[in-house]
Amino acid sequence: MPIDYAKLKAWPFPDLEHSYTAKDTILYALGVGCGADPIDRSELPFVYEDGLKALPTMAVVLGYPGFWLKDPNTGIDWRKVLHGEQGLLIHKPLPATGTVIGRTRVTEIIDKGPGKGALLLSERDVIDKASGDLLATLTSTTFIRGEGGFGGPSGPSPEPHPLPERAPDMAVDLPTLPQAALIYRLSGDYNPLHADPDVAAGAGFPRPILHGLCTYAVAGRAILKACCDNDPARLTRLDLRFSAPVLPGETVRTEIWRDGSQVSFRARVVERDIVVLNNGRATVA
Repeated sequence: MPIDYAKLKAWPFPDLEHSYTAKDTILYALGVGCGADPIDRSELPFVYEDGLKALPTMAVVLGYPGFWLKDPNTGIDWRKVLHGEQGLLIHKPLPATGTVIGRTRVTEIIDKGPGKGALLLSERDVIDKASGDLLATLTSTTFIRGEGGFGGPSGPSPEPHPLPERAPDMAVDLPTLPQAALIYRLSGDYNPLHADPDVAAGAGFPRPILHGLCTYAVAGRAILKACCDNDPARLTRLDLRFSAPVLPGETVRTEIWRDGSQVSFRARVVERDIVVLNNGRATVA
């Protein structure tokens, strides 16, 4: 059935309370590759309880409403859904432990026309339950293949951040573990595409792929390392487009352009020389 614009735009998301511990914070950091160098003291605060700090990108797994587009009442074939873009705005550094409220909303559904699909734009606020402070705002663009032509607005669509035309100012190579997806999924995304070889083969992949949001966090780690001296309080924004999947065990090279507080970036897999994240923009203090 075609998308029901009014129904989807007003989709009811209950506030989601999410408590997390030091173990959860450490597990997330291990899942995105922190601690690969056991004598790198700059990453120790993300994986060790003494002086523990949360990675800014951990906001993506807090107050997460789950894969709600799989609900048949949305009228969407979940198998046609692709995560196109992810944004993060940090208002206050994430506590290493705590309880947050996730408050999600659909902000727009853009009709690209019959046979051309649709874009679903959504936002999620992550709010500290104890203080009521807004910690982070997450934005997401989801591409829904073949679902256009439902009579919704045709735009405006999000514009990609343009990368500078000069050569990158620096590049950071970060390896991923062969078992990275199996660790990362323990932070809440249990899609079998990232664990079951048969499911991956059915989707056309040679083996389970890495979660896009894990690759997102690897790029965030590279920017923390290169531009923020691994101080999570200095990274306040991270936006990008997903362009290709990463296979666990591959090396992600993040190419960085620094222009004052604005950082532009993209990421490619070294082994296959393919861009996996594009049109990246970060803001650093």
